[in-house]
Amino acid sequence: MQKITKEVYLKWYEDMLFWRKFEDKLAAVYIQQKVRGFLHLYNGQEAVLAGALHAMDLTKDKMITAYRNHVQPIGMGVDPKRVMAELFGKATGTSQGLGGSMHIFSKEHRFYGGHGIVGGQIPLGAGIAFGDKYHDKDAVTICCFGDGAARQGSLHETFNLAMLWNLPVVFVCENNGYAMGTSVARTANHTDVWKLGLGYDMPSGPVDGMNPIKVAEAFDEAIQRARKGGGPTFLEVKTYRYRGHSMSDAQHYRTKDEVEEYKKIDPITQVKDIILEKEYATEAELKAIDKDVKKRVAECEKFADESPFPDTKVMYDVVYEQEDYPFIDHKIK
Repeated sequence: MQKITKEVYLKWYEDMLFWRKFEDKLAAVYIQQKVRGFLHLYNGQEAVLAGALHAMDLTKDKMITAYRNHVQPIGMGVDPKRVMAELFGKATGTSQGLGGSMHIFSKEHRFYGGHGIVGGQIPLGAGIAFGDKYHDKDAVTICCFGDGAARQGSLHETFNLAMLWNLPVVFVCENNGYAMGTSVARTANHTDVWKLGLGYDMPSGPVDGMNPIKVAEAFDEAIQRARKGGGPTFLEVKTYRYRGHSMSDAQHYRTKDEVEEYKKIDPITQVKDIILEKEYATEAELKAIDKDVKKRVAECEKFADESPFPDTKVMYDVVYEQEDYPFIDHKIK
C-alpha cells in the first residue's frame, strides 16, 4: 500500500468533502423534485470509499455495490457531472438517464453498478472475479453490500463458490447498523456479521469504518491476498449513515442524540484534525478547498439542469426484442 502522506490526507479531505456536499445537493434537489424515485445517500460512510480507493489499483481493479452508489463511481474516475445528470434523468447521464439513482454504471472506469435488488450484486461480484481469474487478469473485485443484504441466501451461496474457486474478490459489508430500518441486533442472534465468513474458512474480520486509515490498511491486506492467489476476504466495515435509509425514511428507529454521537467521530473531521495537527494545511487553505468543492458541486447541478432529457425512442433502443419469439401472436394488439 502506498504510504499515507500529506498529499493523501489532503486528497481524502477534498474527496470526502466533495462526496458529502454532492449528496447534500442531491437531498436538496430531491425536495425540488429534480430527482425522482428513491434516493439513498452516503453521508457518514465516506471513510469506507476513501480507504478502499487508496488500497485499490484503479487501472485494473473493479467495484460493484448496492443502490447507495452515487459517490463510488466518482471516486473511480467517472465525471461527477454525468453522475448528477443521471440522477436528473438526463441524456448526458452515465446511462443516458435510463438508470437513475440506483443504477449508476461505468464499464470504462470498472464500476459495475448500483443494484436495486438487496444482495443481488453479491453473486455478480464473484462472477466478475471469476471472469478475471479465468482470463488471467491481475485484477481484484471489491464487492460491497449492506448489513441487511448479509441476511440473504445469495451471500452463503456466493461465499461457498468463491472459496471453492479461490476467486480474487473482497466482500465488504458496509454495516451502517440499521439496514432499511431494523437494527442488526433484531435481524440475527449475533451482531458480528464478519463471523459469517468463518463458516467457509474465509479470512474475515471487523474494520473501523469511520477511519480511512484503518479501512485502507484492511483493504490493502485483503487485496494483496487476492492478487497473490490467496482467494477471498470478508470485511465487516462498521460505519454509520447520518441520513435515513432513503429520503422517505422517517428514522423512528433511532434518536437524534445517537446520530449526533456518531458525528463526533465523523471521518471528514478526523482527517481535518490530523491535517491541522501535522500542519499539512492551514485553516485558510482548508476553507479554500471547501469553497472550491462547493463551486464544483454547483457546476454539476448546472450541467444536469441544462442537459436535455433523452428522446423517448432511446428507451426502446435498449429493450430486447425478438420478432419470431414463440408462443406470441404478434398480430394481437
